[in-house]
Amino acid sequence: MRVNDRINVRHVRTIDQEGEQLGILPVEEALAIARERGLDLVEVAPNSKPPVCRIMDYGRYKYQQEKRQQESKKHQHVIQVKEIKLRPKTGEHDFQFKLHHITKFLEKGNKVKATIMFRGREVVHPDRGMQILSRIEEEIAEFGIVEAPPKLEGRNMFMIIAPTKRGGIEEKPDEKEQP
Repeated sequence: MRVNDRINVRHVRTIDQEGEQLGILPVEEALAIARERGLDLVEVAPNSKPPVCRIMDYGRYKYQQEKRQQESKKHQHVIQVKEIKLRPKTGEHDFQFKLHHITKFLEKGNKVKATIMFRGREVVHPDRGMQILSRIEEEIAEFGIVEAPPKLEGRNMFMIIAPTKRGGIEEKPDEKEQP
């Protein structure tokens, strides 16, 4: 946006602060009207013939625009992908511990990437990794669904789990409905 003295055309279609058209005026005259009212002349449509300029408080306009952007960011929910790494020889207690973390992540609304890391000759037995991932899928069925099925890439096998719509949290009935 060009403001005040940065507008470098001869004539502009001018709109005042209430939205009423003042007509096609020379830039100097439009600037004089804006300064007389204590406002700025802002080019809003530079590609039209002639360019359209609006008389407004540019500082206030920028402030309101920033506030709107901040407000829209507040209502956005960023979904993170949390990663849990396991090995084909992971013990039962460790498996339960990792499973607990997976359910917590899914309850909070995050996606989970469950990765099985193969070392050395373990990669010869990808079926063990598939068993672990299918067990995870069964255990977390009420909290999430598998978004990307198990896939082997190099020495890692992974699957991505997305939370269910409710995020695994039971909805509480309204207190008003209870007698």
